[in-house]
Amino acid sequence: MGKSHPIALRSRVVAFVEDGHSHRETPRHFRVSPRFVNNLVILKRETGSLSPRRQGHVGGGKLNAHGDWVRQRLDGELTLDELCLDLAGAVSLCIAPMWDAFCIGSG
Repeated sequence: MGKSHPIALRSRVVAFVEDGHSHRETPRHFRVSPRFVNNLVILKRETGSLSPRRQGHVGGGKLNAHGDWVRQRLDGELTLDELCLDLAGAVSLCIAPMWDAFCIGSG
């Protein structure tokens, strides 16, 4: 995920638009995308703030409810494919979420 623009830039962009400059002129002036300007004006109107919205998925994944069980099973000599087969009745997933759970759970 990309890094957010600094608050100082965000406030200058919104102030420029509020001073009467167009949404087409503003991105050229600050060398940002027109979409950034439009989204920033909408964000200011909806929230009254210029801080960036949270990026990424809110909440947990499919395996959160099964985390303890997965960690117990990983103590044994199992492959990720075998874990996927064991979970097949409860959760529909492929090996990628299992690998993520293994890497995150062990780190």
